[in-house]
Amino acid sequence: MQQSQRLSQMLFVTLREDPAEAELPSHKLLLRGCFIRRLSPGIYTYLPLLWRVLQKISEIVRQEMNAIGGQECLLPQLQPAEIWRESGRWDVYTQAEGIMFALKDRQGREQSLGPTHEEVITLLARDLIRSYRQLPQTLYQIQTKFRDEIRPRFGLMRGREFIMKDAYSFHANEESLRQTYQDMYRAYSRILKRCGLAFRVVDADAGAIGGPSAASQEFMVLASAGEDEILYTPDGSYAANVEKAVSIPPQAADSPYRSFQVLDTPGTETIDKLADFLKISPTLIVKNVLYQALYDNGLRVAVLLSIRGDQEVNEVKLANHLSRLAERYQANKLLKLTLADAEIQNSWQGDPIPVGYIAPDLPDSCLGRQKNLAPQILRLADQTAALLQNFVTGSNHVGRHVVGANWGEQYPLPEVVDVRKAQAGDRSLLNPDQILETARGIEIGHIFQLGLKFSLPMRATFTDEQGSEQPLWMGCYGIGVSRLAQAAVEQSHDANGIIWPVAIAPYHVVVVVPNISDPEQMSVAEKLVQDLAAAGIETLWDDRDERAGVKFKDADLIGIPYRITTGRSLKQGKVELSERASGQATEIPIEEVVTTLRERIEAALAVPD
Repeated sequence: MQQSQRLSQMLFVTLREDPAEAELPSHKLLLRGCFIRRLSPGIYTYLPLLWRVLQKISEIVRQEMNAIGGQECLLPQLQPAEIWRESGRWDVYTQAEGIMFALKDRQGREQSLGPTHEEVITLLARDLIRSYRQLPQTLYQIQTKFRDEIRPRFGLMRGREFIMKDAYSFHANEESLRQTYQDMYRAYSRILKRCGLAFRVVDADAGAIGGPSAASQEFMVLASAGEDEILYTPDGSYAANVEKAVSIPPQAADSPYRSFQVLDTPGTETIDKLADFLKISPTLIVKNVLYQALYDNGLRVAVLLSIRGDQEVNEVKLANHLSRLAERYQANKLLKLTLADAEIQNSWQGDPIPVGYIAPDLPDSCLGRQKNLAPQILRLADQTAALLQNFVTGSNHVGRHVVGANWGEQYPLPEVVDVRKAQAGDRSLLNPDQILETARGIEIGHIFQLGLKFSLPMRATFTDEQGSEQPLWMGCYGIGVSRLAQAAVEQSHDANGIIWPVAIAPYHVVVVVPNISDPEQMSVAEKLVQDLAAAGIETLWDDRDERAGVKFKDADLIGIPYRITTGRSLKQGKVELSERASGQATEIPIEEVVTTLRERIEAALAVPD
């Protein structure tokens, strides 16, 4: 990588005002600092400063992957539809999630731009891995991925084109897979530490890649503007993405009702209104929420979920449960789960649905009769609702609720599931003495134990020691390279601009010449740049014909860790050394600059165990 650069010769145009398109501080700063420029929604040009950052991140990732036996390769971005159909994910990615760019070539063959590469790598393993003697194997690549996001936003955080490292491992058994999974866990932890980021590892939902039962963890860079909510215990014994988190809910209040009654409750279509009208705790109410599940065979299923009134539905958990029920409906997988809004309810063409007053025994006649709609409602009850006695719920009549109701008496107890959303303030399931706290995070890495999810449908097998054919065990491991760069900015910035960690900063030091008309300032700066570069210290030389104030503002904006200023102190044989992170400035002798910076940079690059 080039050791020094004159700023006057760079394509470098900073912005003084925040761009209208940007919301997050990191997005604004990357645009203002001439790191990126938008081509179209979700698609950005990486300018020279950011490309240096991305190269550094990639090299750290590459070193850590190689250290655990990873082999770098490069897989095709254009992928034939048939391999996605073979794995069973074509409809999920093109219809249900709709994030895959699908197209046809001139022969009319369906193709896709790769959002991920499980199918491609599994096909490769099927062709090349024959014997247990070849296992385990880990391959990785650093490459551009494409995802057709519905609402690309936040710059590089959620784009349609981005750089990602994805790795895939193949094993003879589950024990070997778990060992590589732990190796990846340690490697990812080292990557984020080396990049200078504060992070937390959390249990996570595996989504469409791993499936509802796959073991997976996310590596979250902590930032107040993070899209993901993390729940964790103060003692560090538990941390999970809110989509996956479990907890002990607050205790329900004692019910004042001892007998079953139907009460007039006008204008109480929400939990808050009903609780206020009856002067009771929401923990005594069973609310009944209607969903529609769409399976890959085209069948729609109405789902009525009963849950305690003070709780929210974790729709990821609910979707995972419904995925496990696919076989019940002669389907392979769930494509989509949606709230049954007015439009969906009207499409059922059955009896009117008493919205806001639904009871657990809402009649199936509400569905009407349609060819692609299951004739019976699937009824589920969250554990919080199943444990209630003498509860309050809807009556299936607008303006009325029932009180003093019980499962097994007025209503049959539906299938009981755990689909509530854990929240801050709940007690930990692992240690009830620990209370869950919350933080925001940006998902940077995600590791999965895939098991046999891809090898079975794609017939990727090997011959074991006994000569029998066995399916390959698989893992996959992703880390967002371009997203990590912006996450670093989101985590570390101030009112003046970016504060890059030393390890991934575009340059280690910027040498600023306040007055380029002063021959002494220029000659000292030139000699310093040469000496710093010779010592392996990456140096940016601001030799532009600009006011000193402009140069200082730009240096702060682009976040170079150290700044050397050849100013008035030259008369004493000194220059000013400023540290971006702390804002501290000191004058040091010119002959000590290289040694001082080398020591500081080496200390900053040291990785704690």
